[in-house]
Formats: sequence, structure tokens, C-alpha cells
Amino acid sequence: MLEAELNATSAEPARAEMEARDVSVWFGKRKVLEGVNITFPKNTVTALIGPSGCGKSTFIRTLNRLHELIPTAALAGEILYEGKDIYDPEVDPVHIRLAIGMVFQKPNPFPSMTIRGNVLSGLKLSGMKRSNHDDIVEQTLTSAGLWSEVKDRLGSAAGDLSGGQQQRLVIARALAVNPSLLLMDEPCSALDAGSTLKIEETIRELSKNITIIIVTHNMQQAARVADSTAFFLAADGNPGHVVEQGPTTEIFGNPRDPRTLDYVNGRFG
Repeated sequence: MLEAELNATSAEPARAEMEARDVSVWFGKRKVLEGVNITFPKNTVTALIGPSGCGKSTFIRTLNRLHELIPTAALAGEILYEGKDIYDPEVDPVHIRLAIGMVFQKPNPFPSMTIRGNVLSGLKLSGMKRSNHDDIVEQTLTSAGLWSEVKDRLGSAAGDLSGGQQQRLVIARALAVNPSLLLMDEPCSALDAGSTLKIEETIRELSKNITIIIVTHNMQQAARVADSTAFFLAADGNPGHVVEQGPTTEIFGNPRDPRTLDYVNGRFG
């Protein structure tokens, strides 16, 4: 018994896959985020919550260098991925965007391309050489919870799929390049309840093997899928910042800051 207790107390904490250190963001002269510090443990789901306009979607785009594609955008601080700053001049942004995938709010498959073609499109666009295409299609569609629904019509156009199916196809496309981290910016906001449930089941299953960071306005969704949660807030004309981050059970059940309690209980936002 004593040995078991010692082993439990000496167990190492989950290794961080990614970490934001004192990240601030500008668009031109307007500062939209200030001093963001968040740690993302490996193979977990982290939810980013907060009212509209507090910088959640801006922040998630900094995590794979999409932010820098916006004219006038600027960033200070560090985004560490596997211990190295992704904005280091020696780091190839193309490599970062392959390792850190992105799923957006609106499903964006190539509608006239086949289901199979969509899954493999990321490989072709990136120039990745992998010969087992049939296995990749089946494995990624299975991981995205879509294989059983489309396995007999892989040659059909992606535009023929429902919205929820298209979003899961986009997830499969992101998985085909074998990322270790997946960013999801409100992936269920345009979907019905049934499709949302399937996406959430997919997120929980995927988190066994990859790290997931999700922006969501749905408090129930954050509580269902996330291991940890970070609450963003921008008030009184100030830039967005993180009020607090912690285990989801604590953020929703016993937060340290009364503003967090008010938000998760629907008193504002």
C-alpha cells in the first residue's frame, strides 16, 4: 500500500505538447490579446471559452502561425511546440501547419472533389510521399467517425454529404498528414445536435493519440469534452486575456475568479 502511494505521489505530470508564454497580439495599433499563458498537456483536450470578441479565435490561429498571414498582424511572446518556439526564424511554417492541423467553424471540404480525394488532398498539396492511400483513407475516416457512412461511396462528391459529415471529412483530411496536435475553432457551431454529438465523440476518441485545442461558445460542450479549460475575457476596452485556466471540473464547479463563475453560469456573455 505504501509503495503504491509513493508511486502515485511521485508520478510525473502530463508532458506539455504546447505552451503559450506571455503572448500578446496586435492588428495594426490595436492590441487584441495581452499576456496569455496557457499550457496544453499532451493527449488532452483543452477548451477555450469566453464571450465573443475576447480573442479566442485570434489566439488559436497563433498556435500554427495562421495569424501571421493576416496583414498588419503582430505577435510578442513565445509559442512553444515540443519545447521550441514556432515563430523562431529557423522554423518552417509549412512544417508547423502540417504538425498542427486546423479545423474551422464552417466545414470547408473541396465540394466537387470526391470524398476519397478530399482525404488525400492534404498529402498531395504538402508533397508528402505515402503509398498506402487506401489504408490512409480508411484509417482517417474511421478515426473521424465517418467510415461506416461513406465506405461504399468514396467516389461521390464531398458536396453531397450533410454538414456534419462534411465537418468529419475535414477532420479526416487533417488527420491524413499525421498531425500531433489539432486545433478546432467552433467546429460544431453550424451543426445540428446529432452531428455535434458525433463530432464530440470523435474529439474524445482522437484525444487518446493527439492533443486537441477547441474554441467553443457551448458551455455544455466544454464540460463534456475538455480535460482543461481556459476562460478568456476582454472588458472595458482592454485587450483579451486569460482570467484563469484549470481542470474543467474546477472551472465549472469551483472557479477561483467570480467572473468565471458568472460566465459559466450564463450571467453574461
